Amino acid sequence: MDGRVQLPALEWIKTNYPVDFVDVITETGMDGVLAKQEDISEVLRSIKVSVTLNKSTRLFVVGHYDCRGNPVDENRHLEEIIISVKRLKPLWPAQEVIGLWVNDQWQIEPVDLKLRNQIWAKTIMQP
Repeated sequence: MDGRVQLPALEWIKTNYPVDFVDVITETGMDGVLAKQEDISEVLRSIKVSVTLNKSTRLFVVGHYDCRGNPVDENRHLEEIIISVKRLKPLWPAQEVIGLWVNDQWQIEPVDLKLRNQIWAKTIMQP
């Protein structure tokens, strides 16, 4: 929902994937909604329209810094993005489901790469 996130996310998607248009489905604190809310039927209805009628082949779950609708720390956001991706993938097996994090510089970081780097850093620091 946060307008600060929309343009960086859309530009990143269009730069990294061969698309002309991006359907945007918003909820306040979407990563938290998808990860924690039991009833996500309205979100799923919107995804169905995007996939069936607009032929979307990828779904992006975007969490971001300074989210006022889901005011948790960055690690919790990353966990919720992963939970959200895992929740959506079985429902949309033909679509690629991708998690993105928008950092405090409003730059996009694919969550899988970010987590791999964090895990690597923790491994090095442990005796």
